[in-house]
Amino acid sequence: MLTLANLMAILPLIIVAATAIVVMLGIAWQRYHAATAIVSAAGLVLALLSMPLASAAQSSPPLMIMDGLAIMGSVLVLLCALVTVALSHHYLAGYIGPREEFYLLLLCAVTGALGLVASNHLATLFISLELLSMPLYGMLAYSYRAERSLEAGIKYLILSAAATAFLLFGMALVYARTGSLDLVGLATELVTSPDVWSLAGAVLMLVGLGFKLSIVPFHLWTPDVYQGGPAPATIFLATVSKLAVFVVVVRLMMTAPVFDSDWLRVLITVLALLTMLGGNLLALFQQNLKRLLGYSSIAHFGYLLVAIVVGGTLAAETVGVYLVTYLIATLAAFGVVTQLSSPFGGEDAAGLHHYRGLFWRRPWLAAVMTVSFLSLAGIPLTAGFIGKFYVLVLGVSDGRWWLVGGIVAGSAIGLFYYLRVMVTLYLPEPGMRRMDAPNDWGNRIGGLTLLVVAVLVLMLGVYPTPMIDWVAELPMIGF
Repeated sequence: MLTLANLMAILPLIIVAATAIVVMLGIAWQRYHAATAIVSAAGLVLALLSMPLASAAQSSPPLMIMDGLAIMGSVLVLLCALVTVALSHHYLAGYIGPREEFYLLLLCAVTGALGLVASNHLATLFISLELLSMPLYGMLAYSYRAERSLEAGIKYLILSAAATAFLLFGMALVYARTGSLDLVGLATELVTSPDVWSLAGAVLMLVGLGFKLSIVPFHLWTPDVYQGGPAPATIFLATVSKLAVFVVVVRLMMTAPVFDSDWLRVLITVLALLTMLGGNLLALFQQNLKRLLGYSSIAHFGYLLVAIVVGGTLAAETVGVYLVTYLIATLAAFGVVTQLSSPFGGEDAAGLHHYRGLFWRRPWLAAVMTVSFLSLAGIPLTAGFIGKFYVLVLGVSDGRWWLVGGIVAGSAIGLFYYLRVMVTLYLPEPGMRRMDAPNDWGNRIGGLTLLVVAVLVLMLGVYPTPMIDWVAELPMIGF
């Protein structure tokens, strides 16, 4: 039975779900874009403020668990969603048609993400994953008058349904072998060496989750969906969706012994090498910034798979640090795309020609983009360097030299295309207009949000101790 302590443990989820209901009722009563955005942001802030109460709860509700991994995931999900809301208001201001439903879809997806990071049962895992995915179909196809946006939503819908089938079939095989759906029961039943059926179930589940993470060879949807989807929806997909799914993979590796078998670790090692090298190689000659960032995100989750392969207490800390550094850099990069784009003008401003000489037109946006790309490349004095350093130390400490070589080679390749974009920002064109942006753009919520994120990238690169201490203090067991 549910107790007050159980409800306190999932208070952030309850607040976000209640905010979605309030937004829905508000839309039915009277449409008002600014009010909808403010209510959505207020609900997310309130959920963030309730996190200490959730982490202090003595017990978790049935089928869920509020441990250190869930706390970290929930905080990051809410922060990323809050940044997305702040950037969405500016983007949707010029949209012809209903704008308020975008925030409703976003809040429903955040509810699913919060449930996903705290799932301790395969049933809640599946329900939460679908609650996260289904609103994303609508968010990606929101600019339905644009052909690419509609294509992105349909493509993600069809391929996501196929991945869900793999996930469900894998769950069925694991359940047939163990007779249990909760992760504690799986750990109890699979104490002996796993048999062929449980391994097959684990592989099929990883295929389904690997699709959501764009792990090679399940990555083909990523560049098209990133390019076609509206910029705020792409931000959400690249941060919240991938974060929540990766937390699930970490939890499965921590809890269920079948996911900890040597054979499966060899398979994940191969996937990690293919992902980090494939993502960087495919990004080399991209002329569309959103496609380039899509391939870049593939490579970054290849680096994160190193922590899955190695395991241990240091791996858990590495996951936390790398996720924080990846998320803030990605938010900054996609945030600049959002600031320069509008559904009024057709497709988003994603071609590299849109960014040629950006420094001479909008210097602050060029500075934010430069900082984010330096961080994604892992350059010292940015947050990305700390994350990359953690992954390298983890690989070296465990003697995974193939993976270390893959990280070094992938980072070298990535440096080329990151620098190519950064150089483009500072190349003037003949007859180019200068300072064509409003002088008060930084006063807008989206602009101020981007400045805060960019400063955070630099602060965590220079002084990462608060971030490392926060991740280290979370009660996460090694996996």
